[in-house]
Amino acid sequence: MASSFNSFLFFLAILVSTSYAQNGLVLPIRKDTNTLQYYTSIEMGSNRATVNAVINLGAQFLWFDCDDYTSSTYAPIPCDSKKCEIAKGIGCVGCNMPPRPGCTNNTCGASPYNPFQDVLVSQGFAEDTLYSKDRVEVPQFPFSCMNTRFLEGLASGTNGMLGLARTEISLHKQVANKLNLPDKFSLCLPSSGLGKLYIGGGSSSKSDVTKSLITTPLIINPVSTAPAYTVGDPSDEYFINVQSIRVQGEPLSVKSSYFTIDKDGVGGTKISTINNFTAVHSSIYKPLARAFVKAASDMKIKSVDAVAPFRACFSSSTISTASTGPSVPTIELVLPGNDVSWKIYGANSMFPVNKNVMCLAFVDGGSSPRTSIVIGAYQLEDNLLEFDLVSSQLLFSSSLLLQNKTCSRL
Repeated sequence: MASSFNSFLFFLAILVSTSYAQNGLVLPIRKDTNTLQYYTSIEMGSNRATVNAVINLGAQFLWFDCDDYTSSTYAPIPCDSKKCEIAKGIGCVGCNMPPRPGCTNNTCGASPYNPFQDVLVSQGFAEDTLYSKDRVEVPQFPFSCMNTRFLEGLASGTNGMLGLARTEISLHKQVANKLNLPDKFSLCLPSSGLGKLYIGGGSSSKSDVTKSLITTPLIINPVSTAPAYTVGDPSDEYFINVQSIRVQGEPLSVKSSYFTIDKDGVGGTKISTINNFTAVHSSIYKPLARAFVKAASDMKIKSVDAVAPFRACFSSSTISTASTGPSVPTIELVLPGNDVSWKIYGANSMFPVNKNVMCLAFVDGGSSPRTSIVIGAYQLEDNLLEFDLVSSQLLFSSSLLLQNKTCSRL
């Protein structure tokens, strides 16, 4: 009788786990106010070690500090294996110390990258079970270890980086493959409170916001933008086809060539969760700042001295407040289609540097950046973004404040 009861409980546990898995993973997103980085929490391995990982749309895989990591289900990925090929492992690494996570022989070579240190480290790929707080588990999840000394620059309390790039070993791809779900994920970065990262099924279908999302194609940069790559590899970051920019409805006078990607992979527009603020080519930034200052002046907003890294700053006392944040000129990223644009309102365009001054939260990316426009994380706050890799589309909301919502209230 006891045996039958235990079997029933086991069967019930499988049903519950499967039910959760069918909806994919839902991970919390927190904002670190010091670094302005955004991170989530997962658990790894048999001991369910907590990994607080900075979210990086451009990173190819998960890596975290393994110096104190122990797990009976940890397994290095061998060199010359099919899994190593899928991970695009580089060579073979070994270790002359006693075996432990992050130190094994005949292991598929990995190159975890810390963008805040701009350092690329030689490590090995491994796999272990990944668990989410909502009871979903992803077995044999590939990742790389990282040494503690290479965590510098990450938000306090974090110990890794979660890669969401367009790769076979990113979280969304692994969830899609192993849980038989569509390759989709949604990102909602919070200005405060908890945001959400939906993996495996897009955003919550219960939200009215999803019914009003705007769609634009995700495009492929033919040349990799990764810190290390093989010649001929396309970029696995997320690019969209911004064709022009408008300020308060007026288009900027900028050469169209700055908005396109050339044969060497230079130019275009990508989305980043690592850049704090949107960085634009100098030849775009200068007319953008001039147009914004002029339109602000027409609204009786007073300019003040610049505060680095910003160039266009204003007296807070001359700026009124609207439902979408500070009442300032609207910036539009114009996309293909009939009057399709990503509208950026005051909550995403103005950064309060102190109680008296707000600045235009765009920075000059220089005269020869690899990418002409890098949409930064501050511009993504309280915007719902759904990356549909099945149809290669980005679905976006613009500011949720327009609908009296935020990422923490979805």
